[in-house]
Amino acid sequence: MPMKNVAIFASGEGTNAENLFNYFNNDKRVKIKLVVTNSDTAGVVARAEKYKKNVQIISKTALQEYTSQIIEFLQTEKIDIIVLAGFLLKIPEAFIKAFPNQIINIHPSLLPKYGGKGMYGINVHKAVVENKESESGITIHYVNEEYDKGEIILQAKCDVNQIDTAETLAAKIRKLEFEYLPKAIEKIIES
Repeated sequence: MPMKNVAIFASGEGTNAENLFNYFNNDKRVKIKLVVTNSDTAGVVARAEKYKKNVQIISKTALQEYTSQIIEFLQTEKIDIIVLAGFLLKIPEAFIKAFPNQIINIHPSLLPKYGGKGMYGINVHKAVVENKESESGITIHYVNEEYDKGEIILQAKCDVNQIDTAETLAAKIRKLEFEYLPKAIEKIIES
């Protein structure tokens, strides 16, 4: 099986990116080739540099105005899979067409619940706790033209207890993300 090149798009701390760096370190099937972020101050930049990963900083404006050049760059880099791991910008439709069923997103809820614009990170966990849900989890899905509406690759659940806060739920969700995001990538490359 030929090695698959992965680009990770992230806007925040980059803990999922770092987990993937470690998980696929010395793996002959997957190479994390580059990290794309929309913020030069995002924690993912320092994490990527620590692992000697190529980092590209692409602003929201650049993502919209230079879409074809960015797609061309990713194709030149022979990127097979794009992983959105806490990337907060909407992916342009041209990307989705250029990389069909090659862009995946990790979302911190059991979609279709708590998806859509503005539903990310702690916002999701607050909504889950406020609505007294008995369970939550993660959804890893393909990206399409609508926020959080693409075909589901896998979901993993956790219980939400009455004593849970948005922060304690976030910790449970983080554990699921660390365990299942690498498995989703393996599932894709083996199919």
